[in-house]
Amino acid sequence: MNDPMVILVEDDADVRLGCMQALELEDIPVLGFASVEAARVVLDRPFHGVVVTDIRLPGLQGDVFLLELSARYPHIPVIMITGHGDVATAVKAMREGAYDFVQKPFQPHELVKIVQRGLEKAALEREVARLRERIASQGDLGHRLIGTSAVMARLRDTIRQLAPLPTDILLLGETGTGKDMIARTIHDQSGRSGPFVALNCGGIPEALFESEIFGHEAGAFSGATRRRIGKIEFADKGTLFLDEIESMPSAMQIKLLRVLQERTVERLGANKTIDVDFRIIAASKTNLAQLADDKQFRADLFFRINVATIDIPLLRERRDDIPLLFAYFCGQCAHRLNRPLPIIRESVMAELASRDWPGNVRELRNEAERFVLGMAHKSTLLDTSVNMGLVDAVNHFERVMILEELRRQNYHLSRTAIALQIPKTTLFDKIRKHDIKDEG
Repeated sequence: MNDPMVILVEDDADVRLGCMQALELEDIPVLGFASVEAARVVLDRPFHGVVVTDIRLPGLQGDVFLLELSARYPHIPVIMITGHGDVATAVKAMREGAYDFVQKPFQPHELVKIVQRGLEKAALEREVARLRERIASQGDLGHRLIGTSAVMARLRDTIRQLAPLPTDILLLGETGTGKDMIARTIHDQSGRSGPFVALNCGGIPEALFESEIFGHEAGAFSGATRRRIGKIEFADKGTLFLDEIESMPSAMQIKLLRVLQERTVERLGANKTIDVDFRIIAASKTNLAQLADDKQFRADLFFRINVATIDIPLLRERRDDIPLLFAYFCGQCAHRLNRPLPIIRESVMAELASRDWPGNVRELRNEAERFVLGMAHKSTLLDTSVNMGLVDAVNHFERVMILEELRRQNYHLSRTAIALQIPKTTLFDKIRKHDIKDEG
């Protein structure tokens, strides 16, 4: 027999046989046991499937077995079999880490569906672990610049080569491609002892720009009550990152050019220059060469900062990285928000990989957060406006309505059933049907 995907613990021989036959008909290898003590032997070796266990068992009870599994093998989804009317025990089991439960008497296909979802969850967790290993194998750059595509490999190689050099760098890439993160990565890999200082040239009013970047002495202008150290001076021995440099006022471009040529800065209202040792990383989402040709950006400044240029790939140019990035962002978000990591089905990944992603990695990160929050609205599995038939649309609406009411009632099942005007048993059936989990 193939390695089991399911371990079934059920003391009723007829029920155990029926469950095993139903699973085997779906090509799901299963091993059946009459007690927890017998099943433990299989768990002594690596097991990556699902455990299905009755709660009422001879010897060690199923709920105690659940606690043991949750502590020793948290990656294994555990499905509980409960007796008729034993809803309170099932809810308690869910709170203690059970993946799901099925209530006797049940149809074999009900168990099969729950097991299949559990196997998907187990496979997802293995995939996430595998992806983490792949990222870790790429070193620190792999943790920051995630992706196994050829363009990302070339980007990491370029950064490794340029980071230790004092060369100024120009980053070119659309909105959301990660220019700020790449600039920080270059600085961290450079070995420079000074700080990383970032300035968004498009976010500072022109009247304040000169003081912000060059600094000023007390009394240099009305309101200048004390000395201010500018961004350039503050970046001494470090890195100055100028984002959206195409937005820099023309007068400031002239002054910046002089600073870059002489590596000295003069505060407003001062009479002496200050030597500064800094590297500049400039970034633009537009074609600076074209702007220079059109006289909308100083050509001499463009030539000065265009020593080494890094073109940051668009997300749609590395579609093979989308599943890896999405799984990584979902894991990050689930950890940060203390939420369960939802199952990412292959159909969701395929749909994500087919999009154009005008917002690039930033847009994908936001989509991952919505997905973890259960608010993703663009997935074909979650959006009733995209290729969704009537049955799927109704199921989607029902799931959302139940989930929202559960949240309003703080997952109190009786109050939720009353608010939805349905029997409590019907609510349980629908919770299982839609795979809704307690987030409390």
